[in-house]
Amino acid sequence: MSKPNVILVMCDMLRAHEVGAYGNDVVRTPVLDRLAARGVRFEHAVTNNPVCQPARSSLMSGQYSRTCSVIGNSAGDPPRQERRELLDPTLPELLRDQGYRTALIGKWHIDPDPRLVGFDYAYHCTVIHRYREQLYMENGKQVGRVDFGPDHEAERVDAWLAERAGDEQPFFLYYSPGFPHMPLAPHELERYADAYGRDEIPLRPNVFDADGVMSHDEFWFKIYTIWDYFYRHWNGCIDAAPDLGYPTDLVERPTDRVPEGFDLRELTRLYYGATTCLDDQLGRLVDSLEAQDMLDDTILVFLSDHGDNLGSHNLYNKGTLNEESIRVPMMWHCPDQLAPRVNDQQVAQIVDVAPTILGLLGLEPPAHMHGRDLSGLLRGEQEALADTAGYIECTSGAIGIRTPTHAYGVNIAKDLAPWGLYDLTTDPYQQQDLIAAPATAELRADLHARLMAWDARTPVRPPRTG
Repeated sequence: MSKPNVILVMCDMLRAHEVGAYGNDVVRTPVLDRLAARGVRFEHAVTNNPVCQPARSSLMSGQYSRTCSVIGNSAGDPPRQERRELLDPTLPELLRDQGYRTALIGKWHIDPDPRLVGFDYAYHCTVIHRYREQLYMENGKQVGRVDFGPDHEAERVDAWLAERAGDEQPFFLYYSPGFPHMPLAPHELERYADAYGRDEIPLRPNVFDADGVMSHDEFWFKIYTIWDYFYRHWNGCIDAAPDLGYPTDLVERPTDRVPEGFDLRELTRLYYGATTCLDDQLGRLVDSLEAQDMLDDTILVFLSDHGDNLGSHNLYNKGTLNEESIRVPMMWHCPDQLAPRVNDQQVAQIVDVAPTILGLLGLEPPAHMHGRDLSGLLRGEQEALADTAGYIECTSGAIGIRTPTHAYGVNIAKDLAPWGLYDLTTDPYQQQDLIAAPATAELRADLHARLMAWDARTPVRPPRTG
């Protein structure tokens, strides 16, 4: 039996709540919904760190970010030519050792250079978050700017797959489309800017305060809609090469304003447009696989690196333990191997993806990987592992445990100050903190003990200098 091809698709900042297969009946995601219906979908899946670089590093390494990389973002543009992160053999390295051709197309946002950690071919954008006038690098060399990044990346995937036609060598493709991450300005979204009317858009109940007032934050609205506003008002781009197009005037400009009447519903409308754009790009991938009769015997994995608070609890961006920030879609598609099903008994994690891919290929995950092999669950041999939870760490110092029914967290940077305890079966929007409720004392003690055990057994990488 020949080795199956593997395609790993990680998008950016897509929370599970905004996918049709996860119950959203407004957003249009027909390709994702089809993959979910024909594959195995985890109802409960979480990022292990709701920030781009650490989540993506965990995906490649099978390790928690505290071990393989950094807790927050530190990667520069372009990525370093020195391997200071991801020091243990990564998923692409392990697959290459098994005879796989390996390729990256799309967003990288990890240190070091992808060719240092197992990729034979690397075609990635340089400016971390930009869609119009994006600059790309091919195997370490600049290849020019493009008008609309998502279309361009989909075309590169089409071309790379076409080159594989008739190839006897199995391949591993890491396809990393950017959307629906900010910037969500209409001119950045192109034809998707008006894909949804504002009256279509549902809002989560937790974006309103006790008086029914919708969350509103002009500063964050600018960050979401002006592509370089974050870099001009935060800390610039770390170690960015001077010719990549990042702003050098770190000031407020007269043009820095949001349109009159712009509110959270308008922002969410643009987010939905970006999500449908992503779905269309995946449709091109599926069409290419079908045209080459590879769709049913290719292991195709889809997930997001993290979610987006998008006004819930009056929070924006990501980086918190809230459901909107940590819960991501995850689906596995390979009809020749996996019968369709929905698993709602196990919380899957990003860190589980690498060992699970290895497990599906009949390979033993190496000891340095912290993630769990979920291949038995995918095949229907079992519904859950002994530990059904997912574990999350944040740049703030908060760590949390997410079970199929509850979320609990503390802040290890603040003497274990409680973050909260929520029953997600009765309170999915996390509006009633049960941390002090006497009836939850036993549950709270159990979750706390499990979280502290994870913290104790998970190595923290010693700080590197230089």
